[in-house]
Amino acid sequence: MSPSGQSKSPSGQRSSTRKRSNAQSQRRRQHQDETGVIPILARTVRAIENSAERGKVNPSNRIKFRVVAALVREERTRIKTDKALTDAERTKELTRLDGIATIMAKTASRDTSLIQLLTDTAPLTPQAQEAKRAMLLEAGAELSPEDLIVVTEAPATRDDEKHVVPQSVKQYQMANPFLAPDFSSATASKSSTAGRLANWELIEPLFRSFEMGSGGGAASMDLPEARSLAAAGGKELMRHQARFIESARAGHRTYLLADEPGLGKTAQALLAAEASGSYPLVVVVPNVVKVNWAREVEKWTPHRVATVVHGDGDDIDAFADVVIVNYEVLDRHVAWLSRRGFKGMVVDEAHFIKNKDSQRSKNVLSLSKSIRAVTPNALFVALTGTPLINQIEDFRMIWQYLGWIDDKKPLSALMRKLEETELNPGDPGFFSAARNAVIDMGIVRRKKVDVAADIPARRIADIPVELDGEAGRSIHEAEQALIARLVERYRRLTAARPDTSREEAIRMVAAAELEESRGGGADGTNVFAMVRRIGQAKAVPAADYTVNLARNVGKVVFFAKHIDVMDEAEKFFKKAGLKTVSIRGEQTTKARTLALDAFTNDPEVSVAVCSLTAAGVGINLQVASNVVLAELSWTNAEQTQAIDRVHRIGQELPVTAWRIIAAGTIDGRISELIDSKAGLAARALDGEDFEAAEGSVQLEALISLLKDAVAE
Repeated sequence: MSPSGQSKSPSGQRSSTRKRSNAQSQRRRQHQDETGVIPILARTVRAIENSAERGKVNPSNRIKFRVVAALVREERTRIKTDKALTDAERTKELTRLDGIATIMAKTASRDTSLIQLLTDTAPLTPQAQEAKRAMLLEAGAELSPEDLIVVTEAPATRDDEKHVVPQSVKQYQMANPFLAPDFSSATASKSSTAGRLANWELIEPLFRSFEMGSGGGAASMDLPEARSLAAAGGKELMRHQARFIESARAGHRTYLLADEPGLGKTAQALLAAEASGSYPLVVVVPNVVKVNWAREVEKWTPHRVATVVHGDGDDIDAFADVVIVNYEVLDRHVAWLSRRGFKGMVVDEAHFIKNKDSQRSKNVLSLSKSIRAVTPNALFVALTGTPLINQIEDFRMIWQYLGWIDDKKPLSALMRKLEETELNPGDPGFFSAARNAVIDMGIVRRKKVDVAADIPARRIADIPVELDGEAGRSIHEAEQALIARLVERYRRLTAARPDTSREEAIRMVAAAELEESRGGGADGTNVFAMVRRIGQAKAVPAADYTVNLARNVGKVVFFAKHIDVMDEAEKFFKKAGLKTVSIRGEQTTKARTLALDAFTNDPEVSVAVCSLTAAGVGINLQVASNVVLAELSWTNAEQTQAIDRVHRIGQELPVTAWRIIAAGTIDGRISELIDSKAGLAARALDGEDFEAAEGSVQLEALISLLKDAVAE
């Protein structure tokens, strides 16, 4: 052994030298592993994988996925033919590419629309060429001439790669190879070039007419009286709804229906399509309400078939009467939708298209123009409680969608009405007359206060939403695990006790499951944990719906059971630019009073975010007439107490409670059970309360799940 500070032995020196050499070699290998195009491809595909895990691969990532697939093929060919590489180096590089390929296959299994991009060898689109060039430049690669020059026009024979044609649509097209244009009752749709107003700039004066020509009058066209309030299935319409439908029956075909929320715009649009025979009908909606639209079709027109487009539309029924598609996926489907032969189109939350440069606006206009070209007398309805968000200019894209104007001039129907005024923008009285002309084109606006006599004083409207992404998949998997456990217990019980009746066995199994759940058993698949997770997953969809509601009607009260749901909603409201107050259990009396005063008196405060338990009693919130219930209670009493914070003495408007329901989950069963228990309580005699306890609803929910499962 060498004393400290003395020179090492030769063997120690050799060992130290080897260690330094190995470390340097490892650093060189690590450096080499981070050079070239492979690490760029790996980082890109992992980012796309993360996007797929969240439930959505956007068009930009689809393009990158296509480019990575192409570059992996090119790099594999280069490595196999590179004579400068040793066999070991070649094997290592090919293994790295195999790793990327594995990630891509895993990602494509999550979003099956990506599978076709793995083997697509067609020429890259301009966007894909740009993405490829960016990746190669980042990798420091020497670019070939074809990679340096990006083609600015896609081949005329090739659709944009994000467009899809579902198999059901192909079957429909084969069954209907010729869709003849319908020019019955056709009206001209081109800009008028003749007449005394031909040389006048009219678009801006028309917008200004809504600022200068109101004269205190309501912006709502005259509607005929209704023949009847009866609707399909014994349901009854409100008078204001029936008058709108009568107008469509009489032949009117374009509407900006701007009623306040709670007045039944969805039903009016669907029944107007029925009255005018405007089928097939396409409905473009925000993602959060597309399931609700399908339910409303079944409710109001039960003889009509509706289909909802999800993702690439693999499960749609292209033969359906009503096709419902959300803005977020419209870009993938606008090509085949434009050729489907629709005779009517509805755009919900039409203020979403106010930005003329946005892709969603361009898609909606493209689709409406294709429908109008084939069916000039088609029905077009724009639904929004907020046609104007910031300025009069927000009208522009809605009017273009309805066919009232193009980007430069009024189209013929509106121009005729303006000519009939015998005025021009330089004349006194033009703005008032022009405003009335536009209103007569089909603007319908009613407020709750205008039709209060038609509306129940208090009502609950369910809004089913889909739980997308990983959270949604996890919840559905947990529910299936719960059902499987219940079925297994049921089978064991009936095998051990064959004399037990089916009903008794189901109730015994459900009761045992509930008791175990109270003790925290079965981890995240017990009924308590599942409802908790569903509430968390509904936070953003419920907040999204609340934002649209607040922009339409003003102040809204948002109720949730759990603090984390309230926190998530408040983050969403802040991002959306809404000012909120919060009412929670841990607040001091002073803080609560300040929050209530701000909600009541500050016009800038749009939403009161309230704890269902802490704010369900003892406070007055009647400055609002709309309530959003983001999470379900276990009892009708708790739900009613929350609604009664708004529906109380001093409330001058009908109150609507919008209950957010997670479609296809136990959430829907619980809402039905709460309603059924409320019905029992309402029928109680002599004031006796039949309100069910929490355990009763939980038990009945489990019984309902198991009954359906063993009946299959």
